[in-house]
Amino acid sequence: MEITKQIRLMTALLPALVLAQFAATAASADFLGKFQDWEAHARTDGSAKVCYAASVPSKSEGKYTRRGDVFLLVSHRPGDKMFGFVSLEAGYTYGKDSKIAAKIGSASFPMFPDGGLAFAYDDATLVKAMIRGQDLVIEGESSRGTKTIDTFSLSGFTAAYKAASKACGVSGEP
Repeated sequence: MEITKQIRLMTALLPALVLAQFAATAASADFLGKFQDWEAHARTDGSAKVCYAASVPSKSEGKYTRRGDVFLLVSHRPGDKMFGFVSLEAGYTYGKDSKIAAKIGSASFPMFPDGGLAFAYDDATLVKAMIRGQDLVIEGESSRGTKTIDTFSLSGFTAAYKAASKACGVSGEP
């Protein structure tokens, strides 16, 4: 599938999917484990299995007075043929043309906004870098022009990603 079709599909499907995944209660989601700074979860959405690794920032910077919850997910939805997709709940609404960058060391990975969410253009490359990295820094700008920098520890990411992958019966390799 060409990249623009993938982006359109992801943009149409993911906002609701991402929020539903993370908002799932303990009663409806299987907690697979805590792996240092990451957790792994699996649940069933209707008849579809959804598995994900999740984390919150170890540090958030920006000149804002109020901000909602911030979290990062790397998810699998085998029924929708979506594997290892990276999404960020920013805790605010991005501007339509906001530039968002995920950085690991000196490498930068562009992301695109959709309301209060950001998605990686190249999930597999970003996930590979996350497996090798120590910290992931995401820089973005709200629709009001507030710049933010969120730092996520990658300690435990690989184990959480592998646990989520195993629960969904998919390869733990991006």
